[in-house]
Amino acid sequence: MRPARPADVEAIAELRAVVMRPDLERLGRYDEHRVRQRLRDGFSPQHTSIIVSDGTFAGSVTLRPSVSGLWLEHFYLTPALQGRGLGSAVLWTLLARTDASGDLVRLNVLRGSPARRLYERHGFAVETQDAIDVFMLRRPRAGRRGETTRSHA
Repeated sequence: MRPARPADVEAIAELRAVVMRPDLERLGRYDEHRVRQRLRDGFSPQHTSIIVSDGTFAGSVTLRPSVSGLWLEHFYLTPALQGRGLGSAVLWTLLARTDASGDLVRLNVLRGSPARRLYERHGFAVETQDAIDVFMLRRPRAGRRGETTRSHA
């Protein structure tokens, strides 16, 4: 991963349109312009990382600070790389950091999206939902994968 730059916004907006299209069409909410503009309007390069695979743009992920922790947003992978473990590897890396800092992490995923299973495997649980979105929360964990916990004698 590398830090995002303002110039990355169009590549991420285009990937967002490709990745989200099936779920948005299923929900009757796909709009060719709006799907890209929502990313442009909320893009924060200072909180976004670009996922690189074999030296090329493979996706993005944002961890945006909020009053009650962090929001995981704009997590998109090129379709050809989905299902190969790259998303899990990125998520493990980010969540190891949030566990170390003790931050809650929230996200929302479209109802019926297969991405929800990925988030559940990584410890996210449903907090609330509406007709379109499922809002999920993950509390920080101690002693996760490969980490040691300290014992106080």
